[in-house]
Amino acid sequence: MRPSRITFAYLLIIIGMPVFSDTIYVSEDHVPTISEALSMSEPGDVIIVQPGLYREGNIIINKKITLTGIKYPVADGSDSNEVFTIMSDSVVISGFQVQNCGVSYVKDRAGIRIDQQKGCVIENNRLINTFFGIYLKNASDCLILNNYIEGVAQDEFSSGNAIHLWYSKNITVEGNTCLQHRDGIYLEFVENSMIRKNHSERNLRYGLHFMFSNNDSYVENTFRDNGAGVAVMFSHHITMQNNHFLKNWGSSAYGLLLKDISDGEMTGNVFRENTVGIYGDGANRIRMEGNEFISNGYALKILGSCSGNTITGNNFISNTFDVFTNTSGNTNTFESNFWSDYTGYDLDRDNKGDVPYRPVKLFSYITGRVPASMILLRSPFVDLVDFAEKVMPSITPPTLEDASPLMKMIILN
Repeated sequence: MRPSRITFAYLLIIIGMPVFSDTIYVSEDHVPTISEALSMSEPGDVIIVQPGLYREGNIIINKKITLTGIKYPVADGSDSNEVFTIMSDSVVISGFQVQNCGVSYVKDRAGIRIDQQKGCVIENNRLINTFFGIYLKNASDCLILNNYIEGVAQDEFSSGNAIHLWYSKNITVEGNTCLQHRDGIYLEFVENSMIRKNHSERNLRYGLHFMFSNNDSYVENTFRDNGAGVAVMFSHHITMQNNHFLKNWGSSAYGLLLKDISDGEMTGNVFRENTVGIYGDGANRIRMEGNEFISNGYALKILGSCSGNTITGNNFISNTFDVFTNTSGNTNTFESNFWSDYTGYDLDRDNKGDVPYRPVKLFSYITGRVPASMILLRSPFVDLVDFAEKVMPSITPPTLEDASPLMKMIILN
């Protein structure tokens, strides 16, 4: 209890003025450490940290505090400590450079951790060389905004995720940059959350990774040059809108993996220069509309375990293979897409081809069975094989066709 504060507050009440929170300054000329300022503070106070290097780890925030850095003061965990651990509701941390919490094989150390709290805001921070960057556990109604998070991950076993959400709900992750971690953004058992306008690049495994998370959305993000772009696994009712999946190349890489997911929506996304644009295994009742697939190895790999999906109004442009499947049947709907390889005609000029388009080439079917045959990709023999199957289909799925292919590319926003 601080008598001077109570006296001042009492005087303000007497004269009818509102009571304001105290402000505590951290610098060489004021309070020397962040931890000391926190011990002096009371709920509702503002702590302003001046520029400098603060070698402090295990900074526990257990009261409602706004912690603001001026010109990115450095909070350094000295490669042996978690830096900030939030154990109170409604904490705000902004404007810091948080670094060097150190790798641990027994504890998920983080630059900033929110542990079973709600209403917290983490914004405009830089996190450098942290094992996990920002870690939320059993959190709700939190904002993770405009942070820059860069790791030094060399392998998956000694690296964590840039932003890690576990058993949380109503979280907004927006405007963050996530570089060189295991996963850029990871969600497990996360409900009713929004992942928006983030940039995730050069992460070892996934740019964004969903596990057992439902009723979430990711919108207007960019996933570039990751081990794989995005994995959505064992989830339902996911909205995927206006994202860019770019240059996710590798022997087992893809822009988007859909594994045991149902009842989702994909609109306005761009898949460009990925080994596989979308890999679907156990994906059911997904609506894919208004997306672009440009210069991918495979635009779509839809396995026989996928059913009830609707692929309509998309552009397929200059992909090596537009569609691959491993089954002779088809329970998905392809309708009114633009296919750059389509060579049919439109006699009634309704902008729809009069001849159905069959996007599964025989050679893609062969390479699925015998991967080494890919060496023949540019040979005249391949063109001959595909032409023969096009004229007299016998192996590729007879029901997998677009009965009304578009003659002109769709102009998408």
